Amino acid sequence: MLTLATTTPGEPEIFASVQGEGAAAGRACTFVRLSRCNLACEWCDTAYTWRFEGDNRPHRDGLDFDRSANQITLDEADVAAQIAAFGRRRLVVTGGEPLLQAPALARMLTLLPGLHVEVETNATVAPPALLDALVHQWNVSPKLAHSGNPRDLALRPEALRAFAADPRATFKFVIASEHDLAEVTAIIANYGIPGQRVWLMPEGRDSATIRARSVWLADYCSKNELNFSDRLHIHLFGDTRGT
Repeated sequence: MLTLATTTPGEPEIFASVQGEGAAAGRACTFVRLSRCNLACEWCDTAYTWRFEGDNRPHRDGLDFDRSANQITLDEADVAAQIAAFGRRRLVVTGGEPLLQAPALARMLTLLPGLHVEVETNATVAPPALLDALVHQWNVSPKLAHSGNPRDLALRPEALRAFAADPRATFKFVIASEHDLAEVTAIIANYGIPGQRVWLMPEGRDSATIRARSVWLADYCSKNELNFSDRLHIHLFGDTRGT
């Protein structure tokens, strides 16, 4: 069984759109958003996947969510059938943190042969071999200090080393201010991550914020031979579920 986020109560967040971030930005994809996360980013734009009633970890909105309205558990075959119905060749598994459900996710992916599979992860958990063999692209997003997570929870050396050594893994860092750049530089150096596999993306849940931060961040990427990532889905659809 897989535990998914919902768009509305009882409706799993499985949808077709374009990838809005990172190395595959602009590609047509089917998305499935899994629920639950082991981190709690203060600026998280999918807090409905983890900040349920009774969870007092800090979040800038100060909201909590009813678990029964924002989570649904489905059989892996049911999830696979809903994904297949969209007829897209590319699948993005996002969250929450998908690797918290690695065994069930692997069982689901075995039912979808022929799809190009991207999995988005915060890099705190190394993927088990059965799942790893089914993934074509790891979208790795280590969380920096401004996320509010304790460093020993957010940056796990064993997992980061494994992803850094894997050519399928691209790294996406969320940048809120120029102060974050020194931390990114240190992580890249410590783990030997090639610059061509690094994307820097402005934090923001509205176009105005993203555009303002993009000006100096794109310039930094150009000067340091790193990749810049926009948040295309925010410009197209706003900060909404199922997009």
